[in-house]
Amino acid sequence: MSASFELASSLEIKSSTGSYSVGIESGSFERSLKHFEGAAIIADEFFRPAFERAGAAAIFIEATEMNKSLDASPAIIERIRKAGANRQTELVAVGGGIIQDLSAFIASVYMRGLRWSYMPTTVLAMVDSCIGGKSSINVGPYKNLVGTIHPPERVLIDPALARTLPDDQKASGLIEAAKICFCRGEESFARHVAYGPSIGMSTAALEQVIGNSLAAKQWFIERDEFDKKERLLLNFGHTFGHAIEGATHFAVSHGIAVGLGILCANEFERQRGVSYAGVERVTLLEEHLDTMISEVPNLAGTMRAMSMDEVIERFGSDKKHGPGHYTLILTAENGDVVLRKIEKTAQVARDVERAIQTVVKRCS
Repeated sequence: MSASFELASSLEIKSSTGSYSVGIESGSFERSLKHFEGAAIIADEFFRPAFERAGAAAIFIEATEMNKSLDASPAIIERIRKAGANRQTELVAVGGGIIQDLSAFIASVYMRGLRWSYMPTTVLAMVDSCIGGKSSINVGPYKNLVGTIHPPERVLIDPALARTLPDDQKASGLIEAAKICFCRGEESFARHVAYGPSIGMSTAALEQVIGNSLAAKQWFIERDEFDKKERLLLNFGHTFGHAIEGATHFAVSHGIAVGLGILCANEFERQRGVSYAGVERVTLLEEHLDTMISEVPNLAGTMRAMSMDEVIERFGSDKKHGPGHYTLILTAENGDVVLRKIEKTAQVARDVERAIQTVVKRCS
């Protein structure tokens, strides 16, 4: 890729392997593709026509949770090898979070590691997962059980691609942006709200949301690249959310599940006597989540059909828990996000189930 190729606005992210750039420019997608001659490209099948227009070749993958798995990875690695990739080859990922997870994982293990770049195509990937270098791969029924941290060389974002997305996918991304900014603190979240995040927002406004969200996440990943302390707070909504996502057999997408998970986490604290009365940012966050979640077709029916036994089992088997305690990211009474280790008791189990049931009713 040409070293002189630059996009309109950018961030520089520091990592253990060196700094990498994030460029944001509306309308840059096809122009960016042309700068990856000689690279091994893994792309979402949806973008095959765009590649044909740009005269670019790729290995196309259907973006499904089944393909984001340890079982599916060897076949993709074989395709890359047959395409001639060697240790000097750059791998480029074009797609949403599933394609990113697969590509980052494969880049980290193929011939002991390839450099890679990423062109995110979903709002969720643009505002969140495109930086930080994490890969998360499913194993059997267990979501995100294995993975690596292997930062990219470059991230190129075209916010105009969001115009091609269905409303529920836009909502998923805006939920993640709200979560990151809320975790970062009052100032970051206030900026997010001020940009007027909505399904129908302009591309220019979305570009501001993306920049603000990535700047907020940058603070976490530069202080805690390997997920030991501050970065753990970004798991807000994920323990409940992953349980819902899995128990609905992925009928509820990741970003929406995180929004539901945040509502569950707050309801869990209310069950335990925490009051958020008068804490405006908690009210604003929950109102925003309700609005975004309402964009999902048939969500109420999906949630009612979910097996409560399965969601509780999945909640309990989350990899963040210890043998005698749950590890949860929760909202404190003042609105700050905190990590708490809560002893596993029968009462806590009842509070968890009531919290989930309350959110199921909230979706009706």
